[in-house]
Amino acid sequence: MFDNNQTLAEFVTKLSKLPLAHQPGMVWEYGMSTDVLGRIVEGVSGMPLDRFVEDRITKPLGMHDTAFYLSAAQAPRVAEPQVDPATGKRPGVSSVENLTKEKQEWFSGGGGLLSTAPDYARFCQMLLNGGELNGVRLLSPKTIAVMTSDQLPPGIMRSGFEDLAPTLEMGQSFGLGFAVRTDAGHNPLSGSVGDYFWAGAYGTYFWIDPQAKMFAVMMVQMPFPQSGYYRRAFRELVYGALLP
Repeated sequence: MFDNNQTLAEFVTKLSKLPLAHQPGMVWEYGMSTDVLGRIVEGVSGMPLDRFVEDRITKPLGMHDTAFYLSAAQAPRVAEPQVDPATGKRPGVSSVENLTKEKQEWFSGGGGLLSTAPDYARFCQMLLNGGELNGVRLLSPKTIAVMTSDQLPPGIMRSGFEDLAPTLEMGQSFGLGFAVRTDAGHNPLSGSVGDYFWAGAYGTYFWIDPQAKMFAVMMVQMPFPQSGYYRRAFRELVYGALLP
């Protein structure tokens, strides 16, 4: 399905010809919904997704190192993926050549952005502030409240996803784009009811804890399952450093 030489419109057209995996509202399953949402943003705004993200999000927030593709000057700063000890190989992340190509067509809303820890910290601080950063308001507090609320209906089937799973057994559910902690007693990891979080395929991770008035960002390039181990360890180290 994914092809660096296709547009979002072409991707969604291909996707629309496939049968549904489940009826809407019946199952939560990791998939391509956010990529489809990126195409909806293009249609509503009349802009390609990369320009929308720059004009409406990254530029207003001062996130100068966040984009779908890199400039030639940024390319040497791409983090080198860590070797998988099980195979001796590095994860197959996109090559620098793909990330710096001049003709840019594929803008994945679900996993296409490159960024730095300081840049993504600005985005997290905006969310923690209720949608505002340094006098720039991107979202209303009400919108943030809806985004971070449990959006899954009662009785819906939920697939496992390790510590990210929006399952009742983990005391977690799913909001608009990330997992949300809904129960204080079920989750073995430190945190608070209402904290929200997600991770990237090669180990990037963030969470925001409104009760503790804090957020954390981890930027790594490492294979699974090492990334899951360090994700969980990172959360415990951060909360362990906070005063009781």
